[in-house]
Amino acid sequence: MPQETLLKVSMIDVFHSSLQVLWNVSLTIKAGEIVALIGTNSSGKSTLLDTISNLIHPIKGSIDFEGKSITTLEPYETVDLGISQVPEGRGIFPDMTVLDNLIIGSYNRKARPKREQNLQMVYDLFPRLGERRSQLGNTLSGGEQQMLAIGRGLMSAPKLMLLDEMSLGLSPLVVNYLYEALREIKERGITIFFVEQNVRRSLAEAETAYILERGRVVLSGPVAELREEEEVRKAYFGV
Repeated sequence: MPQETLLKVSMIDVFHSSLQVLWNVSLTIKAGEIVALIGTNSSGKSTLLDTISNLIHPIKGSIDFEGKSITTLEPYETVDLGISQVPEGRGIFPDMTVLDNLIIGSYNRKARPKREQNLQMVYDLFPRLGERRSQLGNTLSGGEQQMLAIGRGLMSAPKLMLLDEMSLGLSPLVVNYLYEALREIKERGITIFFVEQNVRRSLAEAETAYILERGRVVLSGPVAELREEEEVRKAYFGV
């Protein structure tokens, strides 16, 4: 049975002030997929995630979620529909406890009735957060802060999670642990679209990938095919 389209981005142009960052970007994410967005620094990856979250609005093109246009919605309305973003740099509240950081992620209309259920899910995925629920965010290690950022995203009861540079600055051991958690999140029915600098890891974890260069999608497809693309091998693997 074919997977249903969850998110469709169609020919969007996006500006920061007077500077154009994305040109004619299109992509499709199926429900239940793990999809990677690959590209060098300043290629527009974070801007694309921010546009899907409606932190930025495109000046051209459209974004559909579950078959309905979300192109002009406000960010809180986007979260309400089931899109959650975990930003680069984690963005936790350092002077609030772990528990309060998590609870603040559950204030949208659909998530509030599921707060206790989602809190238990987060503690099941990341037992350290349960152990440290009364600690302030700024007392956590970098890896624990990333767990907290992901956990806060899960508290909004998302259908689609957008993750920006999840592994940045973390040890390989912690990164492996976080990717194990992502696979478990997928098993719980949540679709994942992630940005990752480590191309090898991206192509190992994702089923589908999009490669963004200078604000344009230059290649896309199943990762098994992209691994064999000569352009990908030369640009990212040096062979």
